[in-house]
Amino acid sequence: MSKSSKGVKQAEPKKQTKTTPAGGAAKTDKPPRQAKAPKAAGAKKQSKKTTQQKPKEKALAAKKAIKKGTRTRVLRKVRTTAIFRPPMTLRLPRNPKFPRFSLRHRNKLDQYTIIRSPVSSESAMKKIEDQNTLVFYVHSKANKHHINEAVFKLYKVKAAKVNTLVTPKGKKKAYVKLTGDFDALETANKIGFV
Repeated sequence: MSKSSKGVKQAEPKKQTKTTPAGGAAKTDKPPRQAKAPKAAGAKKQSKKTTQQKPKEKALAAKKAIKKGTRTRVLRKVRTTAIFRPPMTLRLPRNPKFPRFSLRHRNKLDQYTIIRSPVSSESAMKKIEDQNTLVFYVHSKANKHHINEAVFKLYKVKAAKVNTLVTPKGKKKAYVKLTGDFDALETANKIGFV
């Protein structure tokens, strides 16, 4: 029986391929390959078409966008005041790559430039004797703190109080009152104008 069944099975598929419709032939090995081949080719053709259409669609979309413009709807900020303040932006600290100056600037207001000269008039001498006060012409931009430091550096004398004035000629005068520990007449002798 096995031989006859094998023989029948071999004969039947050959007949089916010739006489039966495509639905019956789908069960065999060779006909489905032939049936699927045209579908695969059609799919390939479609994929080619889609790839060809993509750049065209892109171009049309770009054309539309150009015609329409980017600013289609402008949103305006509601302003509650008439003052316009610019927005806060990032401000980075300075980060120099090389020094701008090779040397530091010399301090222009040092003790030698601050105190120009001692005043040796009669009224100044009276101040030295009676009030223990030294009188100097000083730099016009020097303040009382500068004068106090300069007197200490030059003459090693501590000042209790410093008064300044600008004369009608434009010179700045400083009245330096010394503390009780120091004598103005002695310092005037050291300076050499008494």
